[in-house]
Parts: sequence; C-alpha cells; structure tokens
Amino acid sequence: MHKLDWLRWRSTATCGLAAAVVALSFGACTTPAAPPEASVAPQTNPSAAVANALPSWRDGAARQAILRFVADVTREGATTYVSPAERVAVFDNDGTLWSEQPLPFQLIFMVDQVKANAAAHPEWKSNPAFAPLMAHDLAALSTQKQPLLQLLAAANSGMSVEDYDKRIDAWLASAQHPTLHRPYTSLVYQPQLELLTYLRANGFKTYIVSGGTTQFMRAWVERVYGVPPEQVIGTTEGLKYVANDGQGQLIRQPTLDFVDNGPGKPVGIYRRIGRKPILAVGNSDGDLQMLEYSTTGNGPHLAVLIHHDDAAREFAYDRQSKLAKLDRAWDVAVARGWTVVSMKDDWVTVFPATSQ
Repeated sequence: MHKLDWLRWRSTATCGLAAAVVALSFGACTTPAAPPEASVAPQTNPSAAVANALPSWRDGAARQAILRFVADVTREGATTYVSPAERVAVFDNDGTLWSEQPLPFQLIFMVDQVKANAAAHPEWKSNPAFAPLMAHDLAALSTQKQPLLQLLAAANSGMSVEDYDKRIDAWLASAQHPTLHRPYTSLVYQPQLELLTYLRANGFKTYIVSGGTTQFMRAWVERVYGVPPEQVIGTTEGLKYVANDGQGQLIRQPTLDFVDNGPGKPVGIYRRIGRKPILAVGNSDGDLQMLEYSTTGNGPHLAVLIHHDDAAREFAYDRQSKLAKLDRAWDVAVARGWTVVSMKDDWVTVFPATSQ
C-alpha cells in the first residue's frame, strides 16, 4: 500500500480531514463540550442474584439482555450452554470503549507527533502541508490533504517499535482532550469497564477489534481495560527487521499491511482468533460486519450497539455524523432485534470518577 494511504482507513470516515485536523490542533473544536458528570442514583435491581452486576448500567432492557445472555451461556446443562473455550467477546474501541470525538484520539496523537518532532526533521519543511500546520493556517492546509497525510506518515514511522511505545506512553501521560479537559485514558466508559470485568468473571475471553492500529492500542489497553496485547486486533502498519551488531529491531514503515475496519474486522477475527465470537459490541457502521459475523450461525449470540445520544455528558451523533456514522447498522439492529444501548438512558455514569 502506498505511503499516502497511511491514514485513509480513518480519513474516509472524516469529511475534510485536513480542516478537521487543523481545527482540532488549534483549539477550534466545534464539538460540544460536556459539563461535569451528573450524579444519578442507580435504580434498584429486583433480582438479588445480579444486584451487584454492572452497577453503572440502569436496570433497563439493555442491561437485562446482557445479564440474561451471560446467564444462559454459563448455565451448565442448559441447551444454551457454551463452553468457556467458545466464550469469545469482541469490542470495537473508538466510540465503544472510549470516546472518539472530535477526532479519533490516535489521530490527535499522530498530529502531535509532527509538532513534537519537527525540530529534528528539517526535511519536513519541504512538505507543503508543514508550514500551514505549524502556522495555524487553516485555509492553506485545507488544500493540502495528501501532503498532510504524507507528513503524518513520516512523523509516525522510521523509529523502532519500542521507541514508538515510549512516545505513546509519554503522550498519554501528558495530553488532555481539547474540550472535556481530561486525560484521554480517563475518557474510557465506566459501564464498559464493568462489562469487560463481568464477562471475564464468567469465563469469557475479551478481544478488542478496532480500526485503530494494533501498536497504538497495545501500549495501554492492558492497564486500562485489562485486555492483554495478544488480544488486540487492529489495523497493522508495515514493519522492517533491522540488525546492527547482532542487535535486532523492528522499524516502523510508512505503509499499512491490513486495515481492520468494516469488512476487514471479520477477516481479522478469523485470522487471529480462529473462533467466531458469540458476543460483539460496536457503535457505528464500521462495526456492522463484525456484528453480522458474530451473530451468524447456530447457537446463542448477542450483538450490542452503543448509541451516542448524550450531548450533556459526552457527545450526541448518529445518522448524520461525518465521523463514526451510525446509520445502516442501526437499521439492521432494529430489524434483527440486536440490543441498542442508549448512553443517555442506559448508563448511570459515563466516565470513571478518577483518571486511569
């Protein structure tokens, strides 16, 4: 894949990528900021057996569907019983496990890498997108989409995978969301953290299946989600093995080997897991094929869609969104009886009370 395709798996979902990148970088974000989290008391669960399960979920149809499904597949002797080896659950990341507005957080990180490393790379000045980016010239940069993608690729390749991990760690330790004013790893969804824990306590193996890149996620998901790096499936960049004086390193290349989005997600699941999931959770049309694949065939299965309808505590977007549109998948969910989770109505709280 040509180096200019480095970010096309994301840019195709974003109208006017260059303009959006600059607006974000210069603090001109037009996405509504959220006020402090409202304190809402959870409703009383009538069932003592599940009283402590998923405490940040209101006791509505979505929570009950999840609890019922887990009970069905773990009840030995039941016709719905599924052996622990086959209890595979897959989750999208952006917009499903953590926030994704006004741009995917990985894209924000990649832009910041240009700014942080520009002094060490005078050759970047020859890129026509460089000067507008550094000068905050939105009008000029909006005409330089392809050079911008090339610049982002250059700023995020050429180093060892270990060095890139350190950059990710350093960025996550210092960067904050432009409107929510919280560290990015504190913008994970508390109800989803509880769901991951609940599933693992019931014998599920939980995987992340995301359009984001595998290396970016592997750097932090184990400490934040409890998902080990080998259970992360994402878009993969090119790598080159280099040995100097007997010391081997993997060097990042400005190419993509595999795009894990849309129809790529079932392919990635099959290649990496070798088992069809019985539970899949997503939030956009980019997750539709993963949800279809996970609910195809015999046996119990559950598909869950997270609907971002809470502008007060996070963001509200769906059918008309230029990023992470929820349109066709929503129609399919209604037609097939999948579980649609209202962030506004089904979640008592959205973000953890403290930073991760």
